Amino acid sequence: MAMATLPLFHHLLTFSSPKSATILRPRLLTSQRAFHVSILCFSSTSQSPEANLESAESCVNLGLQLFSKGRVKEALVQFEAALNMDPNPMEAQAALYNKACCHAYRGEGKKAADCLRVALREYNLKFGTILNDPDLASFRALPEFKELQEEARMGGEDIGYGFRRDLKLISEVQAPFRGVRRFFSVALSAAAGISLLFNIPRLFRAIQGGDGAPDVWETAGNLAVNVGGIVVFVALFLWDNKKEEEQLSQISRNETLSRLPLRLSTNRIVELVQLRDTVRPVILAGKKETVSSAIQKAERFRTELLRRGVLLVPVIWGEGREPQIEKKGFGAPATPAAALPSIGEDFEKRAQSITAKSKLKAEIRFRAEVVSPAEWESWIRDQQKSEEVTPGEDVYIILRLDGRVRRSGRGMPDWQKIIEELPPMEALLSKLER
Repeated sequence: MAMATLPLFHHLLTFSSPKSATILRPRLLTSQRAFHVSILCFSSTSQSPEANLESAESCVNLGLQLFSKGRVKEALVQFEAALNMDPNPMEAQAALYNKACCHAYRGEGKKAADCLRVALREYNLKFGTILNDPDLASFRALPEFKELQEEARMGGEDIGYGFRRDLKLISEVQAPFRGVRRFFSVALSAAAGISLLFNIPRLFRAIQGGDGAPDVWETAGNLAVNVGGIVVFVALFLWDNKKEEEQLSQISRNETLSRLPLRLSTNRIVELVQLRDTVRPVILAGKKETVSSAIQKAERFRTELLRRGVLLVPVIWGEGREPQIEKKGFGAPATPAAALPSIGEDFEKRAQSITAKSKLKAEIRFRAEVVSPAEWESWIRDQQKSEEVTPGEDVYIILRLDGRVRRSGRGMPDWQKIIEELPPMEALLSKLER
């Protein structure tokens, strides 16, 4: 099961006026500090949002304020009001997105999906925002999210083609010669078809006989070659299409996996993608007694497994059936790990990134605890279906340093074989794996 992750999707909405421009993320607020940063400010007036309800912008702001206080029902009213005030595209996207977050908080998966579907189709919402936002963790564990994700993967008028376009870009990187194969499949099929059109009349003349008639067997042989070529090249084209769809589905699942949260031994919460190049997570999914037994056996090989960067991630079936939701609102915990900046950013941020990664590495121990177990369980069951494994069966999944799946299997792993298989972190093979 090869795995790759999509790039980080950071989607910011900008509301601007002649005198001021303020940035609002299309999500609900998670802390008081975030509240002061994210709420739109009006430099041209000192009125509070409660006193300025004549615009869609102010209704969105008020809705965010109400939600931060736990008044979700009232927040929904404000977001609905914003949508009824002829909002501009940015305001409409923010209202729909935050309305979806409110519905997710209330456990209304269908309503949340409907709002997100409209935002994706009509207001250019990036599907990566839905995948990355911890505020939608409870929604991502619901069947409605799986349906929405599948629709986005396939693309169409009902949901747009943005997410599928992003997936296809990654697919092309992973399979760079697929496009070339398709071109030659189409070209050679067309050539065989044209030749077939010329050979059919020749075969009739050969059958009729007479002076100058071509040889029957030779003409029939050429006709058979043309038909065979068309069948083979069309089959190759269809096979490539099927493999691409399977790959797109896998990439979509892998993006979901990369955003699943973990709690380290220091109680710090990070996303799986942030551990890339640092550890090889080994996901152990199964019944409590089975997983506990596997962890106990791993303790005997603790030193050697740590040398190889192994991080145990136990997932107990059934623990995530009732997602826990904070009363103050959803979102990341108070001390989430900051996302690492990209190489393209300035030197100071990259230096901070290296420092943050070093601190993160120091916090990693032998075992991590899953956060939002319903999301983890949902992803594992989807992966089992794709691999034709009975959902709910005990499985283990070993990830590479670069975040892709190395291999998986039924039951629990043989730790001695894993030690023999995985190179130490300082080895050349580990460096090539990054």
